[in-house]
Amino acid sequence: MPRASHEPTLARQWELLKLLPSRHPGKTARELCERLDAAGHAVTKRTVERDLTELSRIFPLLRNEISQPYGWYLRPGAQIDFPGIDLAEAVSLGLLEDLLRQLVPPTFMESLEGRFTEAREKLKALPQNAFSKWADVVRYISPGLPLPPPSIKPDVLRAVQDALLQRCQLKVSYTSAGATAAKELVLHPIALIQQGERSYLLASTYQYDTLIQYAIHRIHAAELLAERAKRPKSFSLDTFLAQGGAQFGQGATIALKAHLSEELATILRETALSPDQQITTRAGKNTLTATVKDSWQLHFWILSQGPFVTVLQPSSLRKQIVSQLKAALSNY
Repeated sequence: MPRASHEPTLARQWELLKLLPSRHPGKTARELCERLDAAGHAVTKRTVERDLTELSRIFPLLRNEISQPYGWYLRPGAQIDFPGIDLAEAVSLGLLEDLLRQLVPPTFMESLEGRFTEAREKLKALPQNAFSKWADVVRYISPGLPLPPPSIKPDVLRAVQDALLQRCQLKVSYTSAGATAAKELVLHPIALIQQGERSYLLASTYQYDTLIQYAIHRIHAAELLAERAKRPKSFSLDTFLAQGGAQFGQGATIALKAHLSEELATILRETALSPDQQITTRAGKNTLTATVKDSWQLHFWILSQGPFVTVLQPSSLRKQIVSQLKAALSNY
């Protein structure tokens, strides 16, 4: 019989062994059938019963026959080495591989290469399994204009990750946005932040305490230094992000009030700008109130909505938006 016909059965039975508990009263064939189905192996209860009987001739399986339905479990103290990965892991690794390469240090990725290969082989070996095709039918699409990620030098990314791991200072050649020449900086790395297609190094520089996000694709060269990097004692990355630090602002909170088009009001009712957001409708006008961080990202979002949003308050933000819209219009 061709080898390919054995693969689904072997994969199913191996998965079945992993599902067996190690103590009494065990799991019934029906329970195991449901678990197998959730793992991507659609079989009948009768098939599971046959598998269990067959496997019990080779592995230390026991059947609880005190009462029906019978439960199956591994003999107490028995050890079965389960190499390989299951279908859920294979699908997940396949979807995460590209993202992980940006966030995980290269030394860690080297140890995962075998898992990625194993995941691909696992999916390839189960062509008839619906779950093995999951990566073919799901995609993440950015809500904005789809842009390819900027190019990052592998040695630069490695140096950044090493500096974070070892908590060492990092000397870089960096070109700021809009600048024509690179500058040499000594950074104190704090965190690595992936924002959409872009990767940023959160760091302070020289003797200053201000935390700045440095776009990693703008780092042309990086050298790990022996000196210890300074790190704020009370710093928390989660707190930094919750306060809007990654939105390119100063963390100031404002009470935003604006008129919305019906289309934008519908979208924001489903995906609110803030927990306290309210949208009221009166005389055919939708009015938004929300407490948000005053940031570059907020300004960019407002400008991207064009005629669908009109800022009412705060007046300082309204004036900034009016000024930017006039400047944009003058280009035409």
